[in-house]
Amino acid sequence: MANEKIILGIDPGTTIMGFGLIKVVNKKMEFLQMNELLLQKYDDPYIKLKLIFERTIELIDTYHPDEIAIEAPFFGKNVQSMLKLGRAQGVAMAAGLSRQIPITEYLPKKIKMAITGNGNASKEQVARMLQSTLGLKSLPKNLDSTDGLAAAVCHFYNEGRIEIGKSYTGWGAFVKQNEKRVKK
Repeated sequence: MANEKIILGIDPGTTIMGFGLIKVVNKKMEFLQMNELLLQKYDDPYIKLKLIFERTIELIDTYHPDEIAIEAPFFGKNVQSMLKLGRAQGVAMAAGLSRQIPITEYLPKKIKMAITGNGNASKEQVARMLQSTLGLKSLPKNLDSTDGLAAAVCHFYNEGRIEIGKSYTGWGAFVKQNEKRVKK
């Protein structure tokens, strides 16, 4: 019997949430799907969070991923943008954790490094490398979906390494690993 698993990669966002899925069969990657959840038309930030949660649950229930890789918010100058991204990421993580799926966070530079060998690569460079690696016929107009796919591929490349990012196997693990931050 083949050793198989599915990895869901998510690039969280409150304007566009990108996601991609790969299937791993006997340590070989196969492209399954990539797409994006468009949220620009919604003004209410809470509706956006609800839609992110619902879409993530729908992806989980449809594809039954064994693991989730999610891009961590990067530290920018705009605190409000970081807060919005953190909320989007948290809602997507909560969806996975509610289904008992292990989650690993990756910094954007780590994802870019895993895909292109350059932590400062552009979105276009990441997309082209994924296209070449996975044999994608075309690339989407928005590259948020390739960013989600890149998180999944990064997770595949980093599998079995001791330090791969922050991992959570459930609510208990998440709370335990983050309680130091809360107590400060």
